[in-house]
Amino acid sequence: MAKTYINKIIRNLIKADLIFFSAFGLFEPIFAVFITQQITGGNVKIVGFAAAIYWILKSLFQIPISKFLDKKRGERDDFYFLVFGFFIAALVPFAYIFSSLPWHIYILQAVFALGMAMVYPSWCAIYTRHIDKGKEAFEWALDSTVLGIGIGITGALGAILVSQFGFNLVFVIVGILGLLGALLPILIYKDIMPRGDHYIRIHRR
Repeated sequence: MAKTYINKIIRNLIKADLIFFSAFGLFEPIFAVFITQQITGGNVKIVGFAAAIYWILKSLFQIPISKFLDKKRGERDDFYFLVFGFFIAALVPFAYIFSSLPWHIYILQAVFALGMAMVYPSWCAIYTRHIDKGKEAFEWALDSTVLGIGIGITGALGAILVSQFGFNLVFVIVGILGLLGALLPILIYKDIMPRGDHYIRIHRR
């Protein structure tokens, strides 16, 4: 069986995705429990508002961000937005440690939304440009599969860690792993097209 080749940029984007989102998978299943147990006055309504703030703001932020990135030639702008967005989002779990009131959670959800609104369009733009010709379906499916397995494993692990050691340790682990995921794209900086360069699709056979 012939070895499946995946180019360096796609490999590193998948690794960054895996580490970052698997890290956040540690606390996502128990985030509602954190709000109801650790936040003053925390209840189901606050959980719902927190989720709404994240999804609505992320959706609104990423449209102008994506339009701005599309206007820029080259990929350096996509790269900077990707890395800085990852870093912004990765700092949020550390701040959860010091949260005690609902408005703390709302502000952090807004910050997280901004970070992820920077990550999503920039990651997709770079990934789409460098995906290996003839392997588009496989490489998109590969990223989804890797994320699904990683988040599934860390979701169960996060529940165990919280029950044994509490929320703060989990938030620290999430933040550290998130920062590690944010650093991985730096490995492909030299392969990213400078400003003004035209894109040429990578062909692999």
